[in-house]
Amino acid sequence: MTKLWQKDYELDALIEQFTVGNDPLLDQKLVVYDCMGSIAHAQMLQRIGILTEQECALLKKSLQEIIKQAQAGNFIIEQADEDVHTAVEQYLTKQLGDLGKKIHTARSRNDQVALDMRLYLRDELLSTTQEVVKASQQLLAQANTYKDVPIPGRTHFQRAMPSSLGLLFGAYAESLLDTVILLQAAYELIDQSPLGSAAGYGVMLPIDRQLVADLLGFAKVQNNVVYVSNSRGKMESVVMQALAQLMVDLSKLSADLIMLSMPEFGYIEIPKELCSGSSLMPQKRNPCALELVRAKSAGVISELMQVFMIIRGLPSGYHRDFQETKEPCMRSCTTTAQALQIITHTIGKIKVNKQACIASFSSELFATDQALLLAQQGIPFRDAYKQVGLSLDNVALEDPVANIQQKTHQGASGNLNLALSEARCTQYCAWIEQKQTSYKCALQALAGEDDGD
Repeated sequence: MTKLWQKDYELDALIEQFTVGNDPLLDQKLVVYDCMGSIAHAQMLQRIGILTEQECALLKKSLQEIIKQAQAGNFIIEQADEDVHTAVEQYLTKQLGDLGKKIHTARSRNDQVALDMRLYLRDELLSTTQEVVKASQQLLAQANTYKDVPIPGRTHFQRAMPSSLGLLFGAYAESLLDTVILLQAAYELIDQSPLGSAAGYGVMLPIDRQLVADLLGFAKVQNNVVYVSNSRGKMESVVMQALAQLMVDLSKLSADLIMLSMPEFGYIEIPKELCSGSSLMPQKRNPCALELVRAKSAGVISELMQVFMIIRGLPSGYHRDFQETKEPCMRSCTTTAQALQIITHTIGKIKVNKQACIASFSSELFATDQALLLAQQGIPFRDAYKQVGLSLDNVALEDPVANIQQKTHQGASGNLNLALSEARCTQYCAWIEQKQTSYKCALQALAGEDDGD
C-alpha cells in the first residue's frame, strides 16, 4: 500500500504501527465526512481550472460510491491505509487512475482531518443538544407531576428546609438547558471551514475557500491559515468542555436519584428492570446504570484534561501530537450520548412514594419558616433566629404539602414557573431544526441525494 507521503523508502514496521495508532478504527466514523469534503474540493478545483467538468463528475461519482459503501458498512480502512484520507484517495486512484491522484491538489491531510472532525462534531453537537432537550422535557414532565410532593431539602447532607420533587426535577431541567448555551457556543465556533489552509500556510493556487465553505454548509471560512493549524485540539476541547459540564449535571442527578431511592429514604423507586443484581446477595437491586453515568463523567473530564495537556505547550504549526486529540474527543461524544439516553430512560420510569416523602418530615425542617414568621411580625430577624434556635423543641410540625405550596415567589416550590423552561425547549428545538436543515441540504446536494441517486 503506497502512502500519500511515500517516495523512495519503506517505513519501519514498528514505527508505522505506532504512528498509525487507532486512526483506521476511529476514521470509520469520518468516511462520509471526508468524501463530502472531497466532493466540495473537487468542485472548487473545477471552478479554478485544475479539473475539467468531466473529471469533476467522475470524481464525484466515485466519492458517492464510497459514501454508499461506508453507509452499508462495506468501506473498510486498513492499517496499511494509515487513515481515511489515504483510503479514499487510494480507492479513487484504483478506480480512476491518474485522475484519482489529482484530488489532493491544494490541500493537506492537516486541513482534511480538521474538516472531517468539524463536520463530525457539528452532527454530534446537534444530536447531543436534541437529547438534552428530550431529557429536560422528561424532567419537566416529572416536575409538573410531582410538584406537590414534599421532600426534606438538605445542606451539608443535613436536614434544612422543606423542598419538593417538583423543585428538584425542575432544577435539573433548568441546569441542562443552561448547558445548551455552551453547546451552542461550541457549535458556532466549529461552524467555520478550515479547508484551504493546506499544511497551515496556504497555497500558491487561486483557490476559492468561500465556495468550499458554502458547498459544505459552513457559516463562514476560518480566515487565518496558521490559526487553522493552531486550532487543532482547541476546537475539540471547546466541544469537550461543554460535554464535560453536561456530564457533571448528569452525574449529580444520578447521585440524587441513587440517594433518594435508598431504602433509608424510599422517596422514589427505580424499577427492577433498570437495576442489575448481585452474584452473591439474592435481594440486591443495584442502580448500576446511574452509578456508571456518575463514574463516566470522570472519564469525560479526564479526556478533556488530556487534550488540554497535549496542546498546551505546542508552538504554532501542525504537529503529530494533534492526532492524539481525536480519540478522547470522539470517545467523549459517544459516552455523553449514552449517558443522556440512560438518564432520559430512567427519569421516565421512576416511581414516587408520596407517603414516604411526607412521613420523612420532622419539626426542625420548619424552624427557618418560624423565624421568618416572627420577622414578619416585626421582630428583628437575628433576634427571631436566636429565639427559635434556643427553643427548637417548640417548633411545630407543619403540613409539608401546604408549606411548599405557600412559597409562591418566582422559582420557589409553590411557583415552579416551568413554562420558562418549556419555552426554552421549544426555542432550542427550533434552533436544532434550523441548523440541521441549513447544512443537510448542502450535504445532500454533494452526496447526490438531490437528483434521485
